[in-house]
Amino acid sequence: MSWSEMQPLLAQACWDTLYMVGWSTLVAVAGGLPLGVLLVLTDRGGLLQNVFANKVIGQIVNIARSMPFIILMVALMNFTRTVTGTTIGREAAIVPLAIGAIPFFARLVETAVREVDGGLVEAVQSMGGDTWTIVRKVLVPESLPSLVAGATTTVVTLIGYSAMAGTVGAGGLGDIAIRYGYQRFQTELMWITVAILAVVISLIQFAGDCTARALHRRGGSSGPAPRLRLLKAKEPAAADVGKVA
Repeated sequence: MSWSEMQPLLAQACWDTLYMVGWSTLVAVAGGLPLGVLLVLTDRGGLLQNVFANKVIGQIVNIARSMPFIILMVALMNFTRTVTGTTIGREAAIVPLAIGAIPFFARLVETAVREVDGGLVEAVQSMGGDTWTIVRKVLVPESLPSLVAGATTTVVTLIGYSAMAGTVGAGGLGDIAIRYGYQRFQTELMWITVAILAVVISLIQFAGDCTARALHRRGGSSGPAPRLRLLKAKEPAAADVGKVA
């Protein structure tokens, strides 16, 4: 197969892959972020401590994460058909991709939020902040660099999942590699798709790492954490002045 014949196939496959990964990432972040925060809030010592709910949510997340993606696609075929009207194509692939990524990202969110300094939460509580205020003003902003890193890992994982989705006619680079590279023995086309996937993943990882580092530097110099610590430091000093007076 000549390059002029490969080019339109590869261009459409790249677009299909980015389309599937982009939409499934949005759904995964929208579903995984509150789920991961909820796992932290309902844990022992959390702001919304509920051990039973935490165990149930945790088990659901663990079961969903343990299921291989190729099996998940087959298990969700009826649900996918109900949502999209078909089980073939890029729109159909978004459903299992998103559902498979939600618990994956939720665990990354949980890990990121647990790294937030507990003293910041106590400071906001002492100033009368409720749970929603703590989540919105402390937990999410303070863990944002780690959340970006987790989202980057999720996108990279979804690209791998999308390649597997190509085995069942979902389109994308995985479909090109299977249909042309494997079934039609177009080995050079298969290696080109592998190279494209490697370049795309490297670029995404680089962009995610740069964004996370930039957020970390900005948060370290002027984020909410230093201001909250300053407030906490000033309170005892003000009390001492009152005693002296």
